[in-house]
Amino acid sequence: MNSNQMTNLLMIILFVMIGVLVLLSVIYIVLKAKEKKRKVAREDSFSNSTRQEEISSEKTAIEYSKKSIFSFMQFDKIEDSMIIRKNGTKYLMVIECPGINYDLMSSIEKNSIEQGFLQFLNTLKHPIQIYTQTRTVNLGSSLETYKSRLKNIEDRLVAKQMEYNSKVSSRQYTQEQLAQERIEVLRERNLYEYGKDIISNTERMNLNKNILRKHYYIIIAYTPEEVTNSNIEKTEIKDIAFNELYTKCQSAIASLSVCGIKGKILNSNELAELLYMAYNREDADIYQLQQALNARYDELYVTAPDVLDKRIKVLNQRIEEEAIRKANEKLLEAAQESEKEREVKKKEKDMQELIRRMAKMIIEENEQLVGEETAQRAREKIDEEAAKNKRKGGKLNEEKEATTTRRRKKKVS
Repeated sequence: MNSNQMTNLLMIILFVMIGVLVLLSVIYIVLKAKEKKRKVAREDSFSNSTRQEEISSEKTAIEYSKKSIFSFMQFDKIEDSMIIRKNGTKYLMVIECPGINYDLMSSIEKNSIEQGFLQFLNTLKHPIQIYTQTRTVNLGSSLETYKSRLKNIEDRLVAKQMEYNSKVSSRQYTQEQLAQERIEVLRERNLYEYGKDIISNTERMNLNKNILRKHYYIIIAYTPEEVTNSNIEKTEIKDIAFNELYTKCQSAIASLSVCGIKGKILNSNELAELLYMAYNREDADIYQLQQALNARYDELYVTAPDVLDKRIKVLNQRIEEEAIRKANEKLLEAAQESEKEREVKKKEKDMQELIRRMAKMIIEENEQLVGEETAQRAREKIDEEAAKNKRKGGKLNEEKEATTTRRRKKKVS
């Protein structure tokens, strides 16, 4: 091996070693960078956990007191048809205004309403607030009213039906009087069926929660700062606030009456319902204000009656109601069946006479086709047959009476 070959081999080995060193340095740099990233991530996670622990400790340290709740509600109490805010610093009175169908009015009516509303705005000497509240229509109270009225109608129907049956069975009344009584019974029955249809339709309508109704209110405020004398007591300030607000509300109601709007001042119970609907918009349809008041939720200590006694009372009431309902229902069915039986017997008794009349009517309708003489002979034959059947029936009745008298005589002897 000469010197040139030896030099070339050494150069190749040198280049290989330089490449290996460069590769090892690159690997070292990459590993250091990854370790640094892991260290930063651990520090961030530790800082986040410590921060969350601090936040949770701060949350547990917060106490939700009664004062914070009243500051959120922004009023202290409702008294004398007024909402008292912030320890008597402001008094509010609310006017409820029913809506009007402006779009369905004529141009003259619209013009008069606009003029009246302008007059109302011009007469205002104090600021007002207009508040609109949308409520879901709840037909529960209406259903209870309808059911109580239907119960009264059902009782009247049963009484009239029994009275009619007693009059028919007594045979002391003429056909005209019985017909008049029957018309009254039919009228009550139709009213009862109509009431049942109304209740079923209202119950189906009540299942729809998309029926909404808007309520419109005007809020008038009074601040005790308007009183110049600072020596007045709180009770006197409340009386002054009530007088001022009542005067302003009556003036607003009189001005609105020109527009055809009959407003009214809300009393304390209505104000409580208004605020209850505002703060419990989603749950107000499920759990109404009156139910909450009847549950005595605002009392710290409540002595409830025995659960079993309460259940027995409810069951007794339900048994009584179901018994009355079933008795009325069966009485109506029995009355209707007896009436139908009487109609059937009457039809059977007068069947031959009805057949004779209908046959003569058919002959009269076809008199032009068969001829006048043929029609007359056919009518005479029908009358002769009827007279013959009548004589035959009379003889049968005489024979029956004779046989019954002979049997009686034999029994007597």
